[in-house]
Amino acid sequence: MTVRTILTIGDPELRRRAEEVDLAQIASAPVQRIIDELIATMRDANGAGLAATQIGEHVRIAVMEVGNNPRYPYKPKIPLTIAINPVIEPLDDERVEINEGCLSVPLRGDVSRYVNIRVKYLDRDGVEHDEVKRGLTAGTWQHECDHLDGVLFIDRVADPTTLSTWDEFNEHHRDAFIERITAFVERIGS
Repeated sequence: MTVRTILTIGDPELRRRAEEVDLAQIASAPVQRIIDELIATMRDANGAGLAATQIGEHVRIAVMEVGNNPRYPYKPKIPLTIAINPVIEPLDDERVEINEGCLSVPLRGDVSRYVNIRVKYLDRDGVEHDEVKRGLTAGTWQHECDHLDGVLFIDRVADPTTLSTWDEFNEHHRDAFIERITAFVERIGS
């Protein structure tokens, strides 16, 4: 599998809304190649997820996976998930502040995300899924689906004083964030 270059903030391609994948095209070699390249690129960069727009492909496909990720040791595990044409629906008004990072943006910052969402999507075989996601996993879904709409997490940062580089986050904010978010994860179970 080919590892692709991840586009970074400032590249206008990141701001384009992706187009839906036609059901008849899911099994095609070009769509399956994009999926394989997304997986390889996400894993190579130690990401928790990656949207097709981040590699310059304007189709509504995102991949997510969290195992023993050194970038996100506090995140609950997510098995490898391929989401084609994902749709998110908040289930209630409960929200949580998540200090997010992004492979396309060399910063971190606090973003308010829905805690409980329903996701509908197709997998790489065209099978329909309708699932409820909670907590940080719900946050990961919202982050990746934002990319498919041309939205970066920094667009959702209400307080710009929470922005920091990864190095500054690790030095000044990481421990407090991990303590707070671990308590949240333990409280809701995901």
